[in-house]
Amino acid sequence: MADKKIINVGIDLGTSRSVVSADNGIRTYITSVVGYPKDAVSLKLFGRDVIYGDEALRHRMSLNIHRPFENGMLKISQDFDENSKEYKDAVETARLILKRLIDTVLDEEAGKRSDFHIRGVIGAPALASRKNKKALLEIARDVLDDVMIVSEPFAVAYGLKLLTSALIIDIGAGTVDLCRMHGTMPSDEDQITTTKAGDYIDKVFYELLQKKFPKAALSIGLVKKMKEENSNISKATDTISIELPIDGKPTKLDVTNELKEACSAIVPDIVNGIKQLVATFDPEFQNDLKDNVILAGGGSQIVGLKKVIEEYMQQNLGYGNVTKVEEPLYAGANGALLLCKDMPDEYWHQLKDIKERKK
Repeated sequence: MADKKIINVGIDLGTSRSVVSADNGIRTYITSVVGYPKDAVSLKLFGRDVIYGDEALRHRMSLNIHRPFENGMLKISQDFDENSKEYKDAVETARLILKRLIDTVLDEEAGKRSDFHIRGVIGAPALASRKNKKALLEIARDVLDDVMIVSEPFAVAYGLKLLTSALIIDIGAGTVDLCRMHGTMPSDEDQITTTKAGDYIDKVFYELLQKKFPKAALSIGLVKKMKEENSNISKATDTISIELPIDGKPTKLDVTNELKEACSAIVPDIVNGIKQLVATFDPEFQNDLKDNVILAGGGSQIVGLKKVIEEYMQQNLGYGNVTKVEEPLYAGANGALLLCKDMPDEYWHQLKDIKERKK
């Protein structure tokens, strides 16, 4: 490895978007979707076998679309068979997304892939199962030379240098992860994961619109886009409208109440998680924890969410101070990168020795 250039990367393989931050200055993301041409015509149209991200979504009528992640983890059952087609397809699709991110990092470097030694830290849901962590390691094999898996909210906290007296709430598409930091690596008791997150909001919003406008032509893609541009649970807001075709004619519809109700659907689990993590913490340090609640992830941008959580904490816990991260998309990957860079060489050598013994 002495003659190779070391590149450190932090990675967030998310249900909606996958993000990478590298120490050569590259920061980028792709939508966590891969498309494969359906037939010879679509293959001729694209001129390649694999289409990624937003391009795949734009041309989904011509492609077989694969989304490898669900609820923040690889889309496999708890009782998966490692030899099944379902498992192999999910792993291979996720590996393609990871490789795409790493190829983007290396595009800025002169030389061949063999000239570099790539170390990576990958963020995972706070309470990801051992099976899913094993699957992530499987995905990283042959793409990264060394890899470590950490919880996503811990990566956020590490990047913000909030290693003690902080409660991180990372709201993604697949999961909401809560993690209390107290100067050590968090244990399972310090973390809570719920699957009522961004995708759950999409589902509730879609069902509410179906019920209110049964003749409107709807799709999850339209609903998701609308939510991301207008998510709001504030009591004071302007009317929120969406234009949907009804019998082929574009029609402007008021969806203010439905969007608020859908966005509010994730709040009960979040505030219950806060209460649990605060109430079970050392009483001498509970006030410090309540004073430093951090919202991260795409869902942190829901207008009014910060205020709603603070009001709940004031009513039920006596006090609460909530802030939002400045870069919700990159906070996890940035923290994973910093952790990767801070790990001493001895750690990576030990990791390599363990891998060699397992062979």
